[in-house]
Amino acid sequence: MSELASEPSARRPHAMEEDATNAYQSLSETTGHDDPRWAFGTGIVEEAGAEVSAPVPDGVAAADLAAYCLMLGDDALIYSHRLSEWVSNAPELEEEVALANTALDLLGQARVLLARAGHVEGGNRDEDALAYLRSDAQFRNVGLAELSDDLDFARAIGRLLIFSTWRLALLHRLLGSADPVIAAVAGKGVKELTYHRDYAARWTLRLGDGTDESHRRMQDALDALWPYVGELFRTSEQERRLVEAGVAVDPASTREEFDAVLDEVIGKATLTRPDKPAIGTIGGRSGRQGVHTEHLGHALAEMQSLARQHPGATW
Repeated sequence: MSELASEPSARRPHAMEEDATNAYQSLSETTGHDDPRWAFGTGIVEEAGAEVSAPVPDGVAAADLAAYCLMLGDDALIYSHRLSEWVSNAPELEEEVALANTALDLLGQARVLLARAGHVEGGNRDEDALAYLRSDAQFRNVGLAELSDDLDFARAIGRLLIFSTWRLALLHRLLGSADPVIAAVAGKGVKELTYHRDYAARWTLRLGDGTDESHRRMQDALDALWPYVGELFRTSEQERRLVEAGVAVDPASTREEFDAVLDEVIGKATLTRPDKPAIGTIGGRSGRQGVHTEHLGHALAEMQSLARQHPGATW
């Protein structure tokens, strides 16, 4: 983090390399639905030699593994949708491309994780059914992922910094997961999230150490988001059991790394680390147990509208 530059950029170093999982390259070619490049996310497990249909690791309850895949998948899916709301709304075209690219990365992770959850649970729900046909109480994402940015760019940057720093620390530790699909998603995800975190950190520095107005808005954004940080480090019952089996990571174990990164970025941006209490639970339940803010219902109404109006439609 000490080598952060002052100018953010939507361009990745590998942008011009051939990459079968790159959404833009894939969509620019004529491919069929049997081609692994036809949609983003489909190449992740193939690259690592894993299959969504891989057996559940020994000693692991299928229900716990499915629940964990939903947690990780829902975080990525819902936040991806929120990021996509910046398309045509970002302050500059370059930032619109960067945020859309970030959303596509997370959507790719979500696709694989939801497909894994659907297979492991043994029902007839595929990734589309899990994305479009569940109610808000059936989603397992953290509250931070579902919030609306209200088209406040500083809020978008602050949330991306918090989310990507936390998820990157988590996926780094999941590289050695006993579940091959989770390990494969982590292997691809750490590369993507490293870029996401760097992009958000650069913009945080630019806004925080910029004009009086940009400084104020960046500080206000962090203050508003900070109450949702505590939930990121709570451990569910399924996670506790899967940690013992070598499949999951205790989110609390990522807190030290998260704090170190955030403190460095906030300090260099001449901002102040918020001192805000975490939002509490309801009867000990929060996002991981299906208890959400009102923001999720609004996001799902938009995200799921087409699939619900035209059940089973394909194009």
